[in-house]
Amino acid sequence: MTKRDPFKHFENSREGIRLAVMLCVRFPLSLRNVEDLLHERGIYISHKPVRFWWNRFGPMFAAEIRNKRADRLRSGPQWYWHLDEIFVKINGE
Repeated sequence: MTKRDPFKHFENSREGIRLAVMLCVRFPLSLRNVEDLLHERGIYISHKPVRFWWNRFGPMFAAEIRNKRADRLRSGPQWYWHLDEIFVKINGE
């Protein structure tokens, strides 16, 4: 069974949508700030579609980030148990 394309019926490019949503997800920016940043990159879009995209694709991208972060933590040699605090007795106290 093939996976549906979530960007199928949008006239904007998937890279532009992903950039706008990732700016909202990764950084604490307002929608107007995202609009300004996209304008500086040559993407002329209002804050309203950015809000729509954020509501529609934000959870999907956030889950993707979480999965990548968890996979990266589990795959490396740093995935070992360790102690956060150590209790040391000095002179019996």
